[in-house]
Amino acid sequence: MKTAVSTPFTRRNVVAGLAVAAASTALMAAENAHAEAKQATPEKSLYERLGGVFAIAAVVDHFSDALVKNPIVGEKSKNPRLRKWHTKNLERLPGLKFMRTVWVCHVSGGPFKFVATKPGTTHLGLEEAHRDLRISPAEFDEVAAELGRTLDHFKVPKPEKTEVLAAFAAHKDEVTAGFVKQG
Repeated sequence: MKTAVSTPFTRRNVVAGLAVAAASTALMAAENAHAEAKQATPEKSLYERLGGVFAIAAVVDHFSDALVKNPIVGEKSKNPRLRKWHTKNLERLPGLKFMRTVWVCHVSGGPFKFVATKPGTTHLGLEEAHRDLRISPAEFDEVAAELGRTLDHFKVPKPEKTEVLAAFAAHKDEVTAGFVKQG
């Protein structure tokens, strides 16, 4: 025969039982809230993962200076228009660095809006800004390589580097729109 065990309903036992139940409920609620917050937290934008405007400006500054010295697309380029730009128009380089910074911030999801100085067929207007330079696909690829070297210089993680280079490559046709293949 089983013996029934009775627990007296004392005030202390009731309060202790309620406290355990409340703590258990609070813990479950906290775990659920944490799980929901984790699911609701959106992934950071590329802009945020790159470090924002100051980090982007540092990269653009280094990259722009490297382009001037680059033997293929810079001051000694075989492309006379690129060579002229990198030797006769350097007073415009600070403004170009600014525009490049705003462009990268815009493309990477930052809070800045790029507006082309020479509007073209796309909202970013890159074809008109580059048309007179007659940049060849090979020259574009060298600029992309220089950008890659700059990103490596700043130790930009591989996922972000890949995204930046992909965003850059997406505009190749616009940037090379003025290129006319010589016979």
